[in-house]
Amino acid sequence: MKTRLTELLGIETPIICGGMMRVGTADLAAAVSNAGALGVMTALSQPTLEGLEAEIARCASLTDKPFAVNLTVGVVATQIDYDDILDVIINSGVKILETAGRSPEPFMDRLKAAGIKVIHKCVTVRHALSAERIGVDVVSIDGFECAGHPGEHDVGGLVLFPATTQALKIPVVASGGIADGRGLVAALALGCDGINMGSRFLVSQEAPIHHAIKEKFVEMDENQTRLIFRSYRNTARVYRNSIADQVVDIESRGGEFAEVHSLVSGSNQDKAWKTGDINAGMVTVGMCGGLINDIPTCRELVQTIVSDAEQIITNRLAGAVVHAEIGQTTAA
Repeated sequence: MKTRLTELLGIETPIICGGMMRVGTADLAAAVSNAGALGVMTALSQPTLEGLEAEIARCASLTDKPFAVNLTVGVVATQIDYDDILDVIINSGVKILETAGRSPEPFMDRLKAAGIKVIHKCVTVRHALSAERIGVDVVSIDGFECAGHPGEHDVGGLVLFPATTQALKIPVVASGGIADGRGLVAALALGCDGINMGSRFLVSQEAPIHHAIKEKFVEMDENQTRLIFRSYRNTARVYRNSIADQVVDIESRGGEFAEVHSLVSGSNQDKAWKTGDINAGMVTVGMCGGLINDIPTCRELVQTIVSDAEQIITNRLAGAVVHAEIGQTTAA
């Protein structure tokens, strides 16, 4: 498939794997890129600068296709020197950066000078317009259905995607609620140039999480997620487990974030990913979990999405077009 996104990034299909904390490893990114989509490593998954440098080099050794690094700014409590991280990314020869959280404006001059394409994740049209003004190359717009942080405005993709594409001139990527070829076709029909999928790539053979968690996602329906951190104005969509229920209960009683911090710690989430205990910590997944029915390889997943999308476009949608004028009658 060919869109402005594939042309800009040099990828075969208009599909991006979302940057996922603790999951976006070189192995998953390379597998996605080798499948013809854009794999994304997560910089903050590496505890040291040396570790990040080594992981980028490892990814480059596993694929000769384009891949990206995700850098999420300002969403963790620990002190982070983003300039040092950027030095590693730039010096490693990375050519595509996905940014999220705060605006990448402070870094844009350095990124442009290094010839790096910037994809910025947004949750509102207003922020998307700001990103376009500062010079990002692509906006990835997150609808309310997405995993992680959907923002506080609760606008679903069916409205948010076309609202964004009609406001921007640069390519827009639809994110949230997409897990198959139907979602890709819908995104293209709404004016987007591609899709971003996180949850769907979580449920792939190469994703570095326990198989039992993947099976839980296959079994879930669209009602099996829960919104937490609403009272802290930092809403997150997660799998509805005992941890999520406890957090919502504490919030409903007016509890401060300090009361839930131990429940939602990164170490607990890591425990869930590694042990397969769905109740060990906060487990991030989107509503599209209700559309996931198998655990394919990344290559099988990408091929299926593209082939299903092409079939929908060339067969089902083409067959729905009525060539005669609407309301035309045949003379008696």
